[in-house]
Amino acid sequence: MKSAKKLIIVLFVVYLFIPNAGFSQSIEAKDTAQNQVLLAAREIIKAAKTCALITIDEDGNTRVRTMDPFQPEENFTIWLGTNANSRKVVQIKNHPQVSLYYLDSDASGYVVIQGTAELINDSKEKDKRWKKEWEAFYPNKTDNYLLIKITPQWLEVSSTTRGIYSDPQTWQPPRIEFD
Repeated sequence: MKSAKKLIIVLFVVYLFIPNAGFSQSIEAKDTAQNQVLLAAREIIKAAKTCALITIDEDGNTRVRTMDPFQPEENFTIWLGTNANSRKVVQIKNHPQVSLYYLDSDASGYVVIQGTAELINDSKEKDKRWKKEWEAFYPNKTDNYLLIKITPQWLEVSSTTRGIYSDPQTWQPPRIEFD
C-alpha cells in the first residue's frame, strides 16, 4: 500500500511539472515568433516611409490616401498629421475604425494595422509631431493642422525576405493582437 501511495505521489508530481515545462517552452516559442513579427513590422514601416490610410465615408465606401506617418511608438501607436478641414477628419469622426497599409520598400512584404483613430488638437502634441517640410501645406498651423492618433487593435505582417510567411492554405499572415 505504501508503494502505491508513493507511486501516486510521484505520478502527481510528474503530472504537475512536466506539462508546465512544455507550456513554458510553448510560451517562449510564441513570444519569439511574436517578437520576430513585431521586429519585421518595425523594419517594414521604417523602410516604407509612407502608408495608406483607409477610412469609411458617409456612404459606407472605403477611402484610401497616401500619408506621411511618424514612426510607431513602442506599442505601435501611429501618429499622422492632416488638414483639419479634410474629408478624412469627418470620416474618422463618424467611423473611427481605420486601417493602415505599409508596403515594404522592395515590395516583398507588407504590414496592415487595424485600429481606432482619434483626432488630437493639442498644441503641445502638434508641436511635438511636426515636420518642417509641411510648412507649405499648413500656412496657419494653429487652425489647419490636426493630428490623428491610431491606437492599434491588431497588426498583420507578411514578409518572405524576413521569414514571415502566411498560412499556405488560407494565406492568412501572422497576426498580433493588442490589448
